[in-house]
Amino acid sequence: MPFQLQRLGIVMEAEPGNPAEVEGVLNPGAARGPDGQLYLFPRLVARGNLSRIGIARVQFDDQGDPVGVQRLGVALEPEAEYELRSNGGGCEDPRVTFVEGLQRYVMTYTALGENGPRIALAASRDLFHWERLGLATFLECDGMECNVLDFTTIDNKDAVIFPKPLRGPTGEDAFAIIHRPLFPGTDAPETLQDTKPRTVDVKRESIWISYTPSKAADQNRRRLCDFRWHQRLAFPVEQWEHLKIGGGTPPILTPHGWLIFYHGACESCPSEPNVRRLRYSAGVLLLSEKHPRFIRYRAISPVLEPELPEEMTGTVANVVFPTAVDQRTDLGQPNRIDVYYGMADSRIGAARTYVPEELPPEARTIRYGKAK
Repeated sequence: MPFQLQRLGIVMEAEPGNPAEVEGVLNPGAARGPDGQLYLFPRLVARGNLSRIGIARVQFDDQGDPVGVQRLGVALEPEAEYELRSNGGGCEDPRVTFVEGLQRYVMTYTALGENGPRIALAASRDLFHWERLGLATFLECDGMECNVLDFTTIDNKDAVIFPKPLRGPTGEDAFAIIHRPLFPGTDAPETLQDTKPRTVDVKRESIWISYTPSKAADQNRRRLCDFRWHQRLAFPVEQWEHLKIGGGTPPILTPHGWLIFYHGACESCPSEPNVRRLRYSAGVLLLSEKHPRFIRYRAISPVLEPELPEEMTGTVANVVFPTAVDQRTDLGQPNRIDVYYGMADSRIGAARTYVPEELPPEARTIRYGKAK
């Protein structure tokens, strides 16, 4: 199966005696800096589930495989009102993309404030100094299909942004973001309690894509937070993801379109004693280069699923959670893709895959999970 991930090993674990990491390091963003080095932005979890976003330089062996990190400090910690709550708060699960038109790195992350998890954005020229842009807002749908849904008062996570403007639904250039709104009653632990088999519900537990005009964001970076057109991109289809799916790695452009690794959750085997009932695996999507709301290819089976002891046990058991990619042009191998992922919400692993020369014969344009 194309894009199957081959594990390279553990890249980062909690540092013994470090109070900022006592509950784990996980779900990192990643980006190549102006110096060509790869920097990792792990979620660092202190006691009480207080999360910061760290920064570390990735170390490689002689073959070019990632083997460890050099810690360099903290990129973001809870300071803004929307990142704080009475029992702590947090800056969680960052994704980092270099946006060409803005000449900035843009970080999307989950801000855990009093109102629950929300998507926030920050920008940087050098990966070390970050300017908060604020919370993402999702305005009225301008007559599109979701005009009966209210995005402003619901939890939202797993946001990734495209690295350059694309043709938006109205024909004008726009920046696009992928995200996962959590509509009431759709949380996986809730749906797991359903006594009857669930049918596919395209309004819930899905990956969405939203747009904001690029011209406004070029003039004022804070307008990058104002998204106004929204569509469902993909919803749960296969058994391994039937409870929910959500965004994963930032999109990278391949000869076949935009490549994204995402996560899906299902129920774990009930016969396994003392095992958490949810199981998170990684899937793959290829989106049309010009119109990313169309899916060109979607793997039927997961490309990575929890199998190692480090993925089966931890702060949250039974989890592989892809959040970062590195296209290995530094090795002269642009078709090699390294994926960094959270392992049981406790540590960070790396895996690699290669972009195939051709897609499988069954690959075809899909819209909202249906063949077109």
